[in-house]
Amino acid sequence: MADTRTAGDPADAGLARDDYALERVPREARYGWVTVAVQRFGMLSALSQFLLGATLGMGMRFWDAVWAITLGAVILEVVAIAIGIAGMREGLSTAVLARWTGFGRHGATVVGLVVATALLGWFGVQSAVLAQGLASLLGGPPVWVWSIVAGLAVTAIVVHGFAGMAWTAWITVPAFLALAGWAIADQLSEHSLGALVASAPAGPAIGLAEGATIVAGGFIVGAVISPDMCRWNRSAADVVKQTVVGITLGEYVIALVGVLLAHALRTGDVITIVTTTSGVVGTIVLITATLKINDWNLYAASLGTANALDTAFGARPGRALLTVALGVIGTALAAAGILDHLIDFFVLLGVAIPPIAGIMIAEYYLVRRWRPALDASAATGTLPDSAPGWVPAALVIWLAAALVGKYLTWGIPALNALAVAFAAYAVAGRLGLTGGPGTRTATTG
Repeated sequence: MADTRTAGDPADAGLARDDYALERVPREARYGWVTVAVQRFGMLSALSQFLLGATLGMGMRFWDAVWAITLGAVILEVVAIAIGIAGMREGLSTAVLARWTGFGRHGATVVGLVVATALLGWFGVQSAVLAQGLASLLGGPPVWVWSIVAGLAVTAIVVHGFAGMAWTAWITVPAFLALAGWAIADQLSEHSLGALVASAPAGPAIGLAEGATIVAGGFIVGAVISPDMCRWNRSAADVVKQTVVGITLGEYVIALVGVLLAHALRTGDVITIVTTTSGVVGTIVLITATLKINDWNLYAASLGTANALDTAFGARPGRALLTVALGVIGTALAAAGILDHLIDFFVLLGVAIPPIAGIMIAEYYLVRRWRPALDASAATGTLPDSAPGWVPAALVIWLAAALVGKYLTWGIPALNALAVAFAAYAVAGRLGLTGGPGTRTATTG
């Protein structure tokens, strides 16, 4: 059953706009799994997934694309569930949790900045997609002006935090599904489904490993930042349900439709696909889809930045203020035309971000060097009194795993990077190279 609370309810008072950015989310402030699942699906029911599917469709046959999506989705679900359950148990955002899951206080600063930078890139990509669609249908001002409008609109939503984003999801996700379903069915009705499934791709061939990497890389940041979302869940079972439903439906339904559209229209240009498919309705689809993915990009970036400022300078400017500042920066990226580098951006994320999750999962479930401190403080709903400062082994492993993901030509780079980080940190922990009692600590403030 959906939650009916509003932004003015008691559970949303006090830290509402700050959304417990540097604190544990208390149990009474959490939501039912359906509300969170709608947002998880909303992150994937976006034009980026159509673009991803269209990219696969331009270089792969249908069933090859199915295998690529399957491999990529499995990677995403395993990562999202493992790290999401940790976030749910502790009630902490990704960057704050990283202090006690391998990276230490200062390493978590780096993690927060890296993830925030990547998410601002996504924010720019999505704003540019929306701007191009609006400009192609409505004309009027140049694309960069539409980019500014799109970016600032999302910023206004995110300022209100999780509660405002939940209401946005309940409006935009059903609207997206209804309108996109009608428009796509109308377009595909002009083609034989059997012929589309059997047709050859129109562009250069894409191999299975590259295709799976595009799928995993396209949402790997969303999987790694699962604690930002799952800290609002009430149980591990809720995390599993909302992750499996959200990622499975999002990847298969949206990406496979993108594959079919690319085969039907013989183009990988997502804007052309949407506007050719449905005109005005397509633009409404574009708006609803972009709002729902971009709010999470900006929200998680604000949480990572909040942690970085707190750990590096002891500054706590507030998540809402950070949202405005980051929204302006992300909007500038959109106006600058970051969309031109989209595919390279997917591949980069596919190898640079997974090691973070590999290290955090290995520390939380296997090495457990700082679990006692987390468990003790959880009983009182506070943070541990201290955290490790630097954990050099984790930073070395992070860099090494990212290089393995980038340069090892065998297998799936995103999975290679994650697996190497997980295994290397687990071994380092067994050898006592990750610190522990007696390690120099810094107070959490």
